[in-house]
Amino acid sequence: MQTQNRDLTVDAVTDRITGIGLLPVIVVDDLAQARPLARALVDSGLHTAEVTFRTPQALDALAVFAGHPELLVGAGTVRTAEQVRRAQDAGARFVVSPGFSEPVVEACRTREIPVFPGVSSATDIHRATEAGLDVLKFFPAEASGGAAAIAALAAPFPDVRFIPTGGVGPRNLPDYLGLPAVCCVGGSWMVPRDAMRAGDWLGVTELCRQAVAQVAQLRAG
Repeated sequence: MQTQNRDLTVDAVTDRITGIGLLPVIVVDDLAQARPLARALVDSGLHTAEVTFRTPQALDALAVFAGHPELLVGAGTVRTAEQVRRAQDAGARFVVSPGFSEPVVEACRTREIPVFPGVSSATDIHRATEAGLDVLKFFPAEASGGAAAIAALAAPFPDVRFIPTGGVGPRNLPDYLGLPAVCCVGGSWMVPRDAMRAGDWLGVTELCRQAVAQVAQLRAG
């Protein structure tokens, strides 16, 4: 499995992320959290993870996740081309950025690694599509108008698929996944930092399992 992950094409990585439909956004405060959290994700049936570059432990944690044969892991909150290099060297298979950055997108293109830049307006989306991208993070989702905003923006950009992140949770998940333009949702509700700090891995596993089940039910329904 690990070798297969390493050999996946850009399109295959993108298809796998959007096929699962759920991308946990992870902030690691303590490197000791990485290994049990990776196990919790796998045990719950959730095989993707975005480790954000928001703490000093992020890069080492990403490497721990990337070493797990059943996880497809990416780097989040990537803001520079140098972070792209460091993330890929640590094992990241995709990159997520909070906004659209030409240097970040170009670095990802050069390194043949998928990138999902954050957008929140028609101008952002237009720039991203001109750069050849068609799967975009919609961030911050709720603060930028939520599902209604995505529905409106999808009309002039029918070829774009969105990963709404920011304020997404069990309550409004149906609103987002009910939109044809939404291919995946990102969020941290199933990996809460307080539960991770407390070492409540059974609780985290159950939250992840519930999230996976809700997404599957909504997609089937």
